[in-house]
Amino acid sequence: MENSIIHLDDRTDQATKQMLNNVVKRKRKYDDFKRKHLIVMILTMCMTFLFFLYLYQTTIKPYSYSFYEIFSAFFSHSGNLYLFVLTGGLFGLMNLLRDKRDKAEKEFHALRCEIIDKSKDLWKKEHEWKSRHIVFEMMKEKFDINLYHENK
Repeated sequence: MENSIIHLDDRTDQATKQMLNNVVKRKRKYDDFKRKHLIVMILTMCMTFLFFLYLYQTTIKPYSYSFYEIFSAFFSHSGNLYLFVLTGGLFGLMNLLRDKRDKAEKEFHALRCEIIDKSKDLWKKEHEWKSRHIVFEMMKEKFDINLYHENK
């Protein structure tokens, strides 16, 4: 469990601390997939550009007089097929990571909204209710998790 969540003391009970810790884990998972997706997306775009540039220079430009010659030249070099498969694989990985990122975002957002909805139950006592803004501010500052509003 996170140190800043452990040191909330009497502001929250143990179950609430566990919920806050879970939302931090989901946020980190979402941020990790978001970063990986961005890196693979940039790699895919660069690889696609370089592949088309290579294809234009080695195949299309010299054999532009005939589509059959372009087709034959493309398949006569096995490197073209490997580059094509690599580019397609990067595109598939990018889509896979996008789906995982979207799923992680939904899980994070659902848990965050659950905490917001149950805030009246989680901070039942009067002194806990009055000090919950300290918990919300700590979550916003340390983990960039907004527990004030359900909208992103």
